[in-house]
Amino acid sequence: MKLSEFFAQNPSGALAFSGGTDSSFLAWDAMKYGTGWKAYYIKTAFQPAFELEDAKRVAEQCGIPLRIIPVDVLAQDAVTANPANRCYFCKRILFEQVLKQAAKDGCKLVIDGTNASDDAGDRPGMQALRELEVRSPLREAGLTKADVQRLSREAGLFTWDKPSYACLATRLPTGTVITKEALEKVERGEQLLREAGFRDIRIRLHGNAAVLQFPQEDMERAWTRREELHSMLSSLFPLAAIDLAPRLSKD
Repeated sequence: MKLSEFFAQNPSGALAFSGGTDSSFLAWDAMKYGTGWKAYYIKTAFQPAFELEDAKRVAEQCGIPLRIIPVDVLAQDAVTANPANRCYFCKRILFEQVLKQAAKDGCKLVIDGTNASDDAGDRPGMQALRELEVRSPLREAGLTKADVQRLSREAGLFTWDKPSYACLATRLPTGTVITKEALEKVERGEQLLREAGFRDIRIRLHGNAAVLQFPQEDMERAWTRREELHSMLSSLFPLAAIDLAPRLSKD
């Protein structure tokens, strides 16, 4: 099924919206083929502040109404315990809130931005989507991440080359309790690195130590500036080190 066919059959509904490449393109396409769509951004402690600003910006560009739903994920023990299937519990909790609000707004269908490149076996959260009957039009249309990036660029969306920012909870090892303090440190540290010119980065916490992960193209630059980066992050982390293995884009 082509996206145009999907939206022709479904001219209205609710889009779970992050402001990332995939959901932004869905918002653009939804409003191109129908005007009955609404976007829902779930605001939690797991998203850095800039994500909400990006979501507002692209929603305005696409002309789609945006509703912000605050959810206190840190009040959910199943999530903060950080088990191996944390993503399942978190996704289930968040999408239940989207479904609840969407129903109040008269939306019978909820969709998300999962694409054909996403590996269902590697994403526990996709089980929650199936259970809640959330549809993924990009995946149904066979559109890969590369396809979405190309089409987004053609549409003039600024999100076409936006790096994927996995939620901040992924920065803590499985089994490590997730706290507000840890999330705030990671968010602040990654923001400092972005301000220093590194777009696609991760800070992984291991106790009080921070491991900085960069993609292959930034490794040499990061290593050359390692003393500067250490000084920049010293107030947040007693120990910071650069991971010598390049970060994979899916992490």
